[in-house]
Amino acid sequence: MTRHRISAPVVDLLRSPDGPRDRQLLFGDTVRIEETKSGWNRVIADKDGYTGWLRTDQLTADAPATHWITAPATHAYQEANFKSRDLVSLSFGSKIQARTETDRFVETELGYIPKVHTAPMTEKPDDPVEVAQLFLGTPYLWGGNSRFGIDCSGLVQAALLACGLPCPGDSGDQERALGKTVIEGAPAQRGDLLFWKGHVAWVSGDNMLLHANASHMAVVFEPMDQAIHRIMNQGDGPVTAHKRL
Repeated sequence: MTRHRISAPVVDLLRSPDGPRDRQLLFGDTVRIEETKSGWNRVIADKDGYTGWLRTDQLTADAPATHWITAPATHAYQEANFKSRDLVSLSFGSKIQARTETDRFVETELGYIPKVHTAPMTEKPDDPVEVAQLFLGTPYLWGGNSRFGIDCSGLVQAALLACGLPCPGDSGDQERALGKTVIEGAPAQRGDLLFWKGHVAWVSGDNMLLHANASHMAVVFEPMDQAIHRIMNQGDGPVTAHKRL
């Protein structure tokens, strides 16, 4: 299968051509095309094996990324000058190919991106909770994977992939694949994951969760006891798993 990369800042990975969104892919993510039909492509995402449909005009030839976006979001500018016209916005986790570099900017096919917002592909953080905190205040978006809109499993995946750790795209698969089960009643630790049916949250500290949720419609901190009680009361059931990475 031919490998291509995403050429738009954020694209929806659809269940069928023109169908509902299941997940999203970011600029520079690579995919393999399984099937092409009337301007649509059924692809497999290299980062997690997720399969879906996207338009042919959202793809371009693969090229090795040299850097990735480490800021929550950034702009590509027309010139190596932050007062010049901004051409496009990119989310955290996007992958770019540097043409040239100066002390302040990385030149890419999209324009000039502030160097302080980037890191070489070989540089990875080691604290996924700290990464997830970059998304505080991001609006909740079902199937979202970017700073412009994200859901619970997207937040977990963004943090783990940034740290170089494999992670599926959906919370059910994450519950099965990630970490080891913590004995019931054992205290939660920073970096643990709590799962419900259809939901996942980071443990960010003592009795505190960090998660994207539709009640707040944003990525927020929330007391653990409060979240467990709220989720139960709204009919979504109890915690189904407590996992430690």
